[in-house]
Amino acid sequence: MVYRAAVVLNAVIAWTKTLSDTLYADGPIKPEVTEPDGQVWRNITTPEVEKVAETLKEFRGRYRYNQMDANIRAMYADVPVISQWDDHETTNNWYPGEVLDDERYQIERRADVLSARGRQAFFENMPISDLHGRGRHDLGQQPQMYRKLSRGSQLDVFCLDMRSYRDANTPGTEDQRTAFLSNRQVEWLLDGLQRSKATWKAIAADMPIGIIVPDGKSIEAVANGRSGAPAGRELEFAYLLKEIKRRKIRNVVWFTADVHYCAAHYYGPEKASFSDFDGFHEFVAGPISAGGFGPNKMDSTFGPQVLFQGVPSYPLQSPRNQKAMFFGYVEIDRAGTMSVSLRNGLGEVVYSKDLEPSR
Repeated sequence: MVYRAAVVLNAVIAWTKTLSDTLYADGPIKPEVTEPDGQVWRNITTPEVEKVAETLKEFRGRYRYNQMDANIRAMYADVPVISQWDDHETTNNWYPGEVLDDERYQIERRADVLSARGRQAFFENMPISDLHGRGRHDLGQQPQMYRKLSRGSQLDVFCLDMRSYRDANTPGTEDQRTAFLSNRQVEWLLDGLQRSKATWKAIAADMPIGIIVPDGKSIEAVANGRSGAPAGRELEFAYLLKEIKRRKIRNVVWFTADVHYCAAHYYGPEKASFSDFDGFHEFVAGPISAGGFGPNKMDSTFGPQVLFQGVPSYPLQSPRNQKAMFFGYVEIDRAGTMSVSLRNGLGEVVYSKDLEPSR
């Protein structure tokens, strides 16, 4: 239904979660699930989705399973798709160098091997141009997820990769800057933002900035939950935001995902522990391929103000009525006004915001 609503709206879906976690390679799909109200949800299954994905064949089978859905095929046929990945295209909360402690994995537990297989299956099945993806092999380079896409004079989209270059997940309290995007990706982004002539610079990121996303006792995203001076991964973002201000880059808006609810945030220096940046909006959309829950707690380091949160009535609420599944929809008019709406699986608007560009 979410995909059907998107096609009806002629929405351009950018997966950062609109935007990532396009499948759950670590989540076996059962033939039947009994819901809290006693109803039985029945799934079509294939051998590749009945266990965690470990082999290339199983990762490929996950994408083929999604493509069995007529609404997904219709969206792929009718609507341009900007594809990104996060963790579940491989396994939950993975980072380079990790070795899984999960008995479900009997063939392979090295995250580097699993992610290489997941990455290959991703590029084989998700529509990324040869210039940004497979074609880089011709230059002797590995394909990369992060890239810029121009959508006319009003919009440039900068797609980030928050998974491939990160350091290990830790509590995030290091005094030194730790990698999340990597120095190279940060400088690429700053250079692209500064060179952009588009009215709006949209940053499509698979994880939010100020939402606390735990990984056990460690941190999975950027925010470490201390709500004080930046530390660890937050230092990378402090540098990024400071440079955007210093270079006088205007009209930057963030579209993020990963968490299992939708939200709108405004990051304001007047309410932040670290304040050397210009205020900006962040819109969070999801989920569409998993159960909903939340909301998560916020970290005030960069001063996020919660403008809206759309959460399910109860954790993992049934997708039957589509009220707890969310996606984002963006329009830019000729005058440059950006209209952002968060919508449920029926296409109904649950929140909207008009942003006027700085000239």
